[in-house]
Amino acid sequence: MELKVTMKDPKKSDYFYEESIKTLRTNIQFSSKQVKVVLFTSCYPNEGKSDIVFSLSLEMGKAGKKVLLLDADIRKSTFMKRYSVNQSVQGLSQYLSGQTESQWITYQTNYQNVDIIFAGPLAPNPSELLGDPAFENLLEEKRQEYDYIFIDTPPMGAMIDAAVVAEKSDGAVLVIELSLIHI
Repeated sequence: MELKVTMKDPKKSDYFYEESIKTLRTNIQFSSKQVKVVLFTSCYPNEGKSDIVFSLSLEMGKAGKKVLLLDADIRKSTFMKRYSVNQSVQGLSQYLSGQTESQWITYQTNYQNVDIIFAGPLAPNPSELLGDPAFENLLEEKRQEYDYIFIDTPPMGAMIDAAVVAEKSDGAVLVIELSLIHI
């Protein structure tokens, strides 16, 4: 049985943003064929990493690559609300805490070649859950099914979660809000 979810992208079209996402897609594709699991983080909250990882997933899917978007921001996920998901889903925190099996957390989206694993309910111990062997086993299982796994993690400036996920990733993208850069 396939689990399905409908997501709505609230962004308006922006040529320069879309071109930047295509550039990021190309850079990831040319980095190495061994780079399949890529984590996305930022230094601070609200720098746009979740939006970028979502847009990149859609762009990579349009390019014919099978993508899994994995929301590992168990502390403060925004995907359900931001993309107007109105159905009940099971997520990563439920799998990592032993409440469900891996086959019940991967959802096919209404976007071509893009599946998603939602974060699930807030857990009191996210970094411990992400450091559990079950997370690594999940990634190994999904490596066989997908061309790319993009992992959205909390900002690394205040939490250790991104560093825990980095150990199991092939690469990382650090998103920095342009207005925060002082030259």
